Amino acid sequence: MIIQQESVDIETPTGTMRTYVYRPQASGVYPSIIFYSEIFQQTAPIARTAATMAGHGFVVLVPEVFHELNPIGTVLGYDDEGKDKGNQDKWTKPLEDHDSDTQALINFTASQDYCSDKVGAMGVCIGGHLAYRAALNSGIIAASCLYATDIHSNTLPCAQGNDSFTRTQDIKAELQMIWGKQDPHIPDEGRMAIHQNLLASGNVFSWHEFNASHAFMRDEGERYDPQLALRVYGMAVELFTRTLK
Repeated sequence: MIIQQESVDIETPTGTMRTYVYRPQASGVYPSIIFYSEIFQQTAPIARTAATMAGHGFVVLVPEVFHELNPIGTVLGYDDEGKDKGNQDKWTKPLEDHDSDTQALINFTASQDYCSDKVGAMGVCIGGHLAYRAALNSGIIAASCLYATDIHSNTLPCAQGNDSFTRTQDIKAELQMIWGKQDPHIPDEGRMAIHQNLLASGNVFSWHEFNASHAFMRDEGERYDPQLALRVYGMAVELFTRTLK
């Protein structure tokens, strides 16, 4: 499908959140996917992923995940300076503020005549965690979580007992968990802890491990695996087509 793109400013309890909207050009009503980026916010690879998903008949929303901590429009570089700033941001913003961002995005979809009442979540890296986290919201039907960091380690700030690992039993959405077995940020024991927690909590989920490193979907840099990326795009499209359409 041919798509169109625009930016909107959504008000949240913690300030204005610039959000990039990708959607089909053809008139109609489409389900939505909230797509949470890496710590670098909406880089060119993130924009291309959003466009790819939108081209399969979805409204894709890419929020600036650290809007409170940066000027509107901030994009961090894939370098040491960008990595250091992005990590500082993720260790500063509490999960509760991400929760209110998610609700603001769901509210936005409800106010648009081109959005159906079906909403999913997708994300990469910390965005994978945020997609998992978004699934705590009853408005999220399904979530595709790609190499989600910091779930197993509980290293993101939050109130006592409100971390995503502990809250797993409260997730009612269907989860698609995608991992790289050579990912240094999520070791074997971390993945297995998440897997066992999902089983013990009785969640509806699928589990996929590949011989890949962290950020294998990012179409810049030496870790990119085009063949695997295409396969994972197909898996995500299948999940959202089945659950949202």
